[in-house]
Amino acid sequence: MNRSFLIFFVVIVFSLARCSILKDGNVTVKELRCEYSLDPLGIDKINPQLSWILDSSQRGQKQTAYQILVASSEEKLNADEGDLWDTGKVTSNQSNHIIYEGKPLQSRMRCYWKVRVWEKNGRASTWSKLAFWTMGLLNKSDWNADWIGTDDNRKIIILRRDFNIEKQIANAYAYICGLGCYEFLINGRKVGRNVIDPGWTDYSETCLYTTYDVTEYIAKGENALGVMLGNGMYNITGGRYTKFTGTFGPPKMIFKMHVEYTDGTLSTILSDNSWRMYNSPIIFTCIFGGEDYDARLEQEGWDKPNFDDSSWEPVKIVNGPGSRLVSQKSPPIRIMDVFKTVKITEPEPGIYIYDLGQNFSGWPQLTVKGPSGAKVKMIPGELLDERGMVNQKNSGAPSFFQYILKGKGTEVWHPRFTYYGFRYVEVEGATRNQDEISKGMPFIQDIEGHFIHSSSETVGSFSCSNQLFNSIHKIINAAVLSNLQSVITDCPHREKLGWLEVSHLMGPAIMFNYNVGRFYEKIINDMSEAQHPNGYVPTTAPDYRGITGVYADAPAWGSAYVIAPWYVYQRYNNKKVLEKHYEGMKKYVEYLGSRAEDNIVSYGLGDWCDYGPKRSGFPQNTPVALTSTAIYYYDIKILQKTAEVLGKNEEAEYFRSLAEEVSFTFNKKFYNETAVFYATGSQTSNVIPVFMGLADSSKIPALLEKLVDNIRSNNNHLTCGEVGLPFIIQTLNKYGRSDVVYDIASRRDVPSYGYQVEYGATTLTEAWDPNEGMSHNHCMMGHIEEWFYNGLAGINPDPNGVGFSKIIIKPQVVGDLKWVKGSYKSIYGDIISNWRIENGTLYLDVTIPVNTTATLFIPAKKLEDITESGRPTADCEYIKFLRMEGNAGVFIAGSGTYNFAVKR
Repeated sequence: MNRSFLIFFVVIVFSLARCSILKDGNVTVKELRCEYSLDPLGIDKINPQLSWILDSSQRGQKQTAYQILVASSEEKLNADEGDLWDTGKVTSNQSNHIIYEGKPLQSRMRCYWKVRVWEKNGRASTWSKLAFWTMGLLNKSDWNADWIGTDDNRKIIILRRDFNIEKQIANAYAYICGLGCYEFLINGRKVGRNVIDPGWTDYSETCLYTTYDVTEYIAKGENALGVMLGNGMYNITGGRYTKFTGTFGPPKMIFKMHVEYTDGTLSTILSDNSWRMYNSPIIFTCIFGGEDYDARLEQEGWDKPNFDDSSWEPVKIVNGPGSRLVSQKSPPIRIMDVFKTVKITEPEPGIYIYDLGQNFSGWPQLTVKGPSGAKVKMIPGELLDERGMVNQKNSGAPSFFQYILKGKGTEVWHPRFTYYGFRYVEVEGATRNQDEISKGMPFIQDIEGHFIHSSSETVGSFSCSNQLFNSIHKIINAAVLSNLQSVITDCPHREKLGWLEVSHLMGPAIMFNYNVGRFYEKIINDMSEAQHPNGYVPTTAPDYRGITGVYADAPAWGSAYVIAPWYVYQRYNNKKVLEKHYEGMKKYVEYLGSRAEDNIVSYGLGDWCDYGPKRSGFPQNTPVALTSTAIYYYDIKILQKTAEVLGKNEEAEYFRSLAEEVSFTFNKKFYNETAVFYATGSQTSNVIPVFMGLADSSKIPALLEKLVDNIRSNNNHLTCGEVGLPFIIQTLNKYGRSDVVYDIASRRDVPSYGYQVEYGATTLTEAWDPNEGMSHNHCMMGHIEEWFYNGLAGINPDPNGVGFSKIIIKPQVVGDLKWVKGSYKSIYGDIISNWRIENGTLYLDVTIPVNTTATLFIPAKKLEDITESGRPTADCEYIKFLRMEGNAGVFIAGSGTYNFAVKR
């Protein structure tokens, strides 16, 4: 080999290797989101917020600059022309909630965008893949459509109209609000996957519309639109079980569809007097009481073109609800899972009980064959009575579903506009015995359960070597999902109301599992609309019942309007939510101040459902004034921090001073200097002052000792209610006593999570003791879920880095656990913390997203016991040792994946 060739060969190999290194180290831009969503339709903010996630195999990577291009067409964007917005190179590490500041956006615009970034060494990434969003109808005048429907609030209707398409379609979008809820069809096909749409609101204030891309549904030539309307929460007329009755009016709809052709022309189809209507086959529907369907009333082909609707009557032009039409932001409700029957019993002749194996929110789907006019009745329930029949005693009775057969082959049906929380289905009026078909009895071929809940993206995962903990995790999440509807409901059967305390007390736990940024914006808006002029916020929102009396006003409930926006800001770095609701948050705190006497707030529901000798409900162990005043103080401190974030320094100082006054009065009233505890010395009494910063730091060790002694003396049981529970678990975790939390979570007797698992509950129950017969599908006590993530897996937000831009990894290696796996997809990307113990060595694998840093607490007695990827930590780039603290080595780490091993 001659020397020239050798030099050439070396240069080529080196260049290829260098290119490989650069490629491996480069940053990739992915998951472009507009207002939390991938390629969303119907954005109604004229300055939407844009975000993305970065990926790299190289450690310590970060963004130093970015460029966004937004274009009016794919062609322009592919040519790198941002005719709507070209930011140029912006020196910034910001990769989320960047506010669009380009040309003014108009209704129905389709905006295409892409991003590139510059990484730590100044190299530019390749452009991201193309993403898009579409604008909704921004102005009331954009609708220029009529509300159409019926003037009878006990009449359910279907509506239709034909239209003709003569040219080639480029795209078509439909905008629809059907109240109380609707099913939308084109040419016989249901459009989209949403159910019980739109989301519930205070319809006198806001109604939500949904945007659909219907291009694929429309054919050249004759087409037909069909809409079936239901009542939902909009029109509750009674007739069976209801939590309350009330109506905003009869069912109605507003509709607009834009069809754009390839030649650039446009046609519009509106809701107007050209539509026709007819009685629906749904002969009864109530969001609480169930639904009846008479298949004999179906008109075959009614939702297809060329149907003869001459016998139908013209629709009525009706008054709208008089409120704002707003694009639906919250992820819609959909059928998210299907449960098959696991067991069938026949407790009485001809009555069958179908066990679906799981308590859930939804409806049964019936597959049946039989004669015309035969009626099948399905009664859903969480529990069975002593006879083996469905028991609705504590879930709302009577509520049931009825199907009347049309008598044509196999028929499949499920309700559309109602749902229930259940595991069992009691079936009457049908048979499983084929020999009885000849007697005119319909034959049941199958019953399955459709689990409906919010389609919010799953962002967390947790599992461990303790199967009891895995079962607890499972039943909590089943309850959370059952109650993630268009509000966070208390239960999916008897109430279905948005009791507000869950939104903040369970907020961190919910957020570890699901991306609820948009969802929380919606429920915070519900709180805003429920707020009274004097600042009072009811205990539920939307406030359909107009609750009065003791249940109407409770500081730990109304304070959700202060706490939830702050949690959304912390979790998702969404400053806009604070800006929008700051004045309302202030008004609520001022309202609490007006109810206080010498800074003590003495009313409310207190530590609801604590454990004691009496039936669960009003607190037995802790004074209401202690919890209500502590929440008042917590609100004030949040307002202080919010004012600081918003640059309102004078107001921040005012709230700081007010907090000091409340703290002084609180300690004077509740702290017992001699006994060294607060109020009654209950678990909640002692922990809330510690968690919220009301207790002097010098007193915290003694108070923690009192708390632990109380728990130990109760055989590692909690006696707190839902208000004290999250603060107990998080305080123990914060101060290094996860061993106590482990022992609490390991109990299998009342009161404990483990007892509910042993009892056979498949969702979390309302009371600590499920034998009390209350709801068996409440998520309000699921706070141990937060500890699974931030305790056992050790995934924590750093208070100094909003939105997990800075992370704390601090796993708790406790009990007899052999391994834990935890992950959370933050707005920056996946955070992973997995640990296991093998042959006397602790292995900890950690992944930190690009553009973030983490403080790592590696469980070890001395630094020399810790290695990373087989090397001493001092030899590892992007890891900096800080100190030894509490049997852990503390390090600062850049992004990337790290593999630690610790000799034990």
